[in-house]
Amino acid sequence: MHDSSVTPVAAVSEPAFTARRVSTRLGDVAIRECGHGPHTIVLLHGISSGAGSWAQCAGLLADRAHVIAWDAPGYGESDPLPQATPLATDYAARLDALLDALGISDCVLVGHSLGALMAAGYSSLPTSRARAYVVFSPALGYGGSPRADQVRQGRLANLDQLGIAGMAKALPARLLSDAADEPQRAAVTANAMRLNQAGYRQAVELLCGDDINRYSGFTPENCRVYCGDKDIVTTPEQSAAYAQTHGFAFGLVEGAGHACYIEQPARVAALIGQALTSKTGRA
Repeated sequence: MHDSSVTPVAAVSEPAFTARRVSTRLGDVAIRECGHGPHTIVLLHGISSGAGSWAQCAGLLADRAHVIAWDAPGYGESDPLPQATPLATDYAARLDALLDALGISDCVLVGHSLGALMAAGYSSLPTSRARAYVVFSPALGYGGSPRADQVRQGRLANLDQLGIAGMAKALPARLLSDAADEPQRAAVTANAMRLNQAGYRQAVELLCGDDINRYSGFTPENCRVYCGDKDIVTTPEQSAAYAQTHGFAFGLVEGAGHACYIEQPARVAALIGQALTSKTGRA
C-alpha cells in the first residue's frame, strides 16, 4: 500500500480550492482540490503557471465532480523529476502515481498548453485511468524540429535575463487578450511568481525535446481540442490543424487568449463538463 499522507501547502488562491501535498511512490505532488460528485476531473497547467490558476474554473465544476489540479513536478511544492531532459511519459508516470495514491481509477483529464503534451504522454500509459481527454491550446512540442534549439535558447535566456519576477510581469500581455481585466492579469502574474527555476528548465526541455504526435492514446472517440480565438501562442490555426490531422473534435473559446481558462472560466468549465457525461470525445 502506498503512503498517501498529506502535508498542508500555503494557499495562494481561493480558500475553497484546498491545497495539500500527497506522498506517492515517485515523490511528493502538491495539489489543489474542491468539489464532490460521481466524477473526477484532473487539471494540468501549462509551462508558466500552476495549480492555483485553475481556481475559478474548478469552482464552477465543483458541484458536479471532485476536481483536482496538480502542480507539475518541479512546480510549486511538487518534487522535481530525476530526469534532466524529461519526456511527457516521465511527467505521466508521476501523474499516475498521484492518481494511485489518491485512489482514483477513472477521470476526465484536462491539459492546457504544455499540460496537453503531458496528458498525451499519460494517454500512452497502459495504466491510464482517463476515459476522456480535453485539451486547450495544446503545445505540440519541438522534438525533431530544427527550431528546438532556438526555442530552448530563447526561453532559457529570457529566464536568465529577467528572472521569475520579470517573466511573470511580462506574461499577461502574451497569455491574455486585450480585453482581459486587471484581476485576470494579476492572476497570471501571481501564478507565474510561484515558478521554480529548476522545474521551469525541466519543462523547457520537455517542450523542446518531445512531440505530442508520437503519442497515440488520444483518439477521435476520447479527445476534444479547443483554443482561445485570440490565442497568439498556440494559435487557432495551429490547434485546428492538429485536431484535423487526428480527427479530433475542435472548437474555439470565444473572447480568450492563450490562458483561456483564466479569461473565460465559465465557457471552459462548460466545455469540460460536456466530457463528464459523454461516452465519446464528441459533444
